[in-house]
Amino acid sequence: MIILKLLKSMLQSTGLVHLTAGNIFLILIGMVLIYLAIVKKYEPFLLLPIGFGCIVANLPSTDLLNTGGLINLFYLGVKKVIYPPLIFLGVGAMTDFGPMIANPSLMILGAFAHIGIFIALIGAKALGFTIQESSAIGIIGGADGPMAIYVTQKLAPYLMAQISVAAYSYMALMPLIQPPIMKLLTTKSERQIMMKQLRPVSKVEKIVFPIIITVIIDLLLPPIAPLITMLMLGNLLKESGVVDRLAKTASGEFMNVITILLGISIGSTMNAQTFLTIKTLMIILLGLVAFMTGTAGGILGAKLLNKLSGGKINPLIGSAGIASVPIAARVSHSVAIKENPYNFLIMHAMGPNLAGVFGTAIAGGIMLAMLGVH
Repeated sequence: MIILKLLKSMLQSTGLVHLTAGNIFLILIGMVLIYLAIVKKYEPFLLLPIGFGCIVANLPSTDLLNTGGLINLFYLGVKKVIYPPLIFLGVGAMTDFGPMIANPSLMILGAFAHIGIFIALIGAKALGFTIQESSAIGIIGGADGPMAIYVTQKLAPYLMAQISVAAYSYMALMPLIQPPIMKLLTTKSERQIMMKQLRPVSKVEKIVFPIIITVIIDLLLPPIAPLITMLMLGNLLKESGVVDRLAKTASGEFMNVITILLGISIGSTMNAQTFLTIKTLMIILLGLVAFMTGTAGGILGAKLLNKLSGGKINPLIGSAGIASVPIAARVSHSVAIKENPYNFLIMHAMGPNLAGVFGTAIAGGIMLAMLGVH
């Protein structure tokens, strides 16, 4: 009897007795995300830490997620909106805005590809979400994880788990989501169009660009100043050529650390008790609609530009108009190269892709300004 009581007491102290079917389901989801990261190599830098965080979040009695727990402390970077500007700093330090500067006319594709934001917003409002919640859900369609976290924390922080997971998961799964839509909306001959080489962009242009953008955006859209300021600071570090050590740190080790903390923090929000709800399912579906319609909008916009240019623009670059840099540009390039092994679209696709970053920031800034958030 004593031994049985001891065994029962030991069992009660473990997490096994508190494990639910929902926990088991999400642990399996976490394993699937890790599988996709390792075996399929779908954006492993995102999916691997998110998947691992999801597993940990559904292991009861670990205290990791309790107040003062390790992952709970990591999550403060999301809750206090610290990680998004720091991610933007790193992105700026590793980004060459040359393709966008060289062909600014393609920036309009960033606008076409953001139709998904507003379709998801309207859909969420029709399903009974508030305008603040609908705006936060809509921003998923921009395919910009840090911006989704930033806007959600300002408008509907209690939806952070669902929106951040949807945004980052769909960003990572873009190589699965976008190609079927791209092939459906374009002809084989359109996918084979080879675009002429971009003009060289001078060093002066690249240095002046982040300064001007910072001044303009921060003056016109103060709510998103933290993100754009850090993005442009990172880019200025890179393009100035005089602080290579800082630029390499921002785009390398520093970015890696923030990515790990952000990924596991996002994954840790996928706890069965709070995550498995009808509202979560609706947000996940609306996010998918936003990605699909945004991709379609960018492609249709590029088809229009192709007609106006006399057949000089490959419509595939339109799908890169959503803001996930450089994932969306790589998808455009990979689809094109399968049609024509000599068709290197990556630099052309980077123009709309970078424009998408500003498009999402502007959309988010307008939402925050209209809803009185500063």
